[in-house]
Amino acid sequence: MNIYGLLEGPVPFVFQAAILASALLLLAGRSVHKRVAAADGALLPDEGITIRNVFEVMVEFLADLGQSTIGDDYRRYFPIVGTLFFFILIANVMGAIPGIGGATSDVNTALAWALISFAVYNYVGIKTHGWKYIYQFMGPALWQPEIAGKHWHVRLMAPLFIPLELLLHGARIVTLTVRLVANMFADHTVVTVWLSLIPIALPAIFMGLGLFVAFLQAFVFALLTMIYIGSALQEAH
Repeated sequence: MNIYGLLEGPVPFVFQAAILASALLLLAGRSVHKRVAAADGALLPDEGITIRNVFEVMVEFLADLGQSTIGDDYRRYFPIVGTLFFFILIANVMGAIPGIGGATSDVNTALAWALISFAVYNYVGIKTHGWKYIYQFMGPALWQPEIAGKHWHVRLMAPLFIPLELLLHGARIVTLTVRLVANMFADHTVVTVWLSLIPIALPAIFMGLGLFVAFLQAFVFALLTMIYIGSALQEAH
């Protein structure tokens, strides 16, 4: 049983869970924005552990990671990576709470984010390099003759590399989806089983581990997306 039971007929569970996760994310963002916009709010941190402090720590952590992974131009792509990370994190945490459930335990949500990640990094590559982006799929330039004052990159192994690279890039969608769904489903199942067997004390340990898994899976998803973007920005040789 979960809190979505009343609307489960007309509105599928995954939509309700995704809407709730989005609403929580918007409310948290609004709370942080209101605090930062207050007098001296941007200069003085809150005392103790607050939503703002938690958000700022995670954003700074992601920003440092983005700069080292994507490069100095990471700010341009940080909004989509941050949105991806925080939505998955909130949905994962929701799934670890009995009776609530999270959207990321459903393959449709994980697949949607995997497709977004795939579309974003390929768009970045095409926008940055134009038609030369296809060089990323054609293997190394084994011969670079100079003709009419211009260097030409001859990729003799392109017939072998193109289908292989297309397959590997497509597999990224599958691995992102399966990794997220499998880990979150397994974590939620373990908590549910222990709650049914021993409803006191012991399940709390697994719920604590579940919070760690929730953060870890959101982090891995965001990290891989940043790696893919950084790879798409690099010029093929």
